[in-house]
Amino acid sequence: MKIAISGKGGVGKTTLAGVMARILADQGRKVLAIDADPDSNLASAIGFSKEALARLSPIASMTSLIEERTGAKKGTFGSLFKLNPKVDDLPEELGVTYQGVRLLLLGSIPQGGGGCFCPENVLLKNLVRHLLVQREEVLIIDMEAGLEHLGRGSTGYVDALIIVVEPGQRAINTARQIKKLGEDLRIRNMLIVGNKVSSEGDRRIIEENLSNFPVLGHMSFNPKVLQADREGRSPYDMDEKIREEVKGILKELEKRI
Repeated sequence: MKIAISGKGGVGKTTLAGVMARILADQGRKVLAIDADPDSNLASAIGFSKEALARLSPIASMTSLIEERTGAKKGTFGSLFKLNPKVDDLPEELGVTYQGVRLLLLGSIPQGGGGCFCPENVLLKNLVRHLLVQREEVLIIDMEAGLEHLGRGSTGYVDALIIVVEPGQRAINTARQIKKLGEDLRIRNMLIVGNKVSSEGDRRIIEENLSNFPVLGHMSFNPKVLQADREGRSPYDMDEKIREEVKGILKELEKRI
C-alpha cells in the first residue's frame, strides 16, 4: 500500500500520517514513512525522541551524498550529472526506526534553476520513484500541498492521495487545487479525510463543498492532539479516540483501494 497525504498547512495531515503509520506498524506491517514536507514534523507525530531526531537529516541538504551519487555538487544548475543515481540503499542507510516505523526526511526541492533540474532534485525524485515502484512495505508520504516530490514516472504506483481538510473555505480551496495537481499527475484515487470536526455541521461543510471526492472519514477536534504537539509527543500515545478514528479511516481506505 502506497499512500501520499497532503493538504493545506495546519489542517492535520502530519497527525494523520503519524498515527496511521503507528497503527499499521502495530498490525505487524512493515512501514516506511517519508517526510516530504519542508516543514518537517512527521518524526514527532510518530513519537520519535529528541535523541532519535538528532540522528535524522534531510537528504536534500546532504551535500557530499548528492555529489557522490550524482557526480555534481548540490545547487548546481546546467551541469552534467547522473540522471539515475543509486538510491536503493538509502532507506536502510539513512532511515531511523521507532516502534516499527522507519522514517526518512527528504527535505526541500529547490525552486530555482529552470524547473528545479538540479542534482538534489534528481536524487530525491529517483528515491521516491524507487520507494513507490521497487519496495514492498507500506509507504506513507507526508507531502506538502504542491506534491513537488512526486513525478509522472512514479504516480501510477500511488494507491491513494489523501487530502486532509478542516471545515473552512481555505482548506477546501486547497483541496481543489491539490486535486487538479493530482489529475495532472494521473493519480487514480484522491480521497478526503476531515479533521478538527466538532459537529455534524462541520461534516456537512466538508462533504457538501467537496462532493466530487470520496470521504474516508473524519477526525474530531481534539484538545489532546494540541497537547501532544505542545509536548512533542505522538497523538497516538495520547488518546484512544484518535486511534479509533484513524483505524476506521484505514479500514475504509483498504476497502476502496
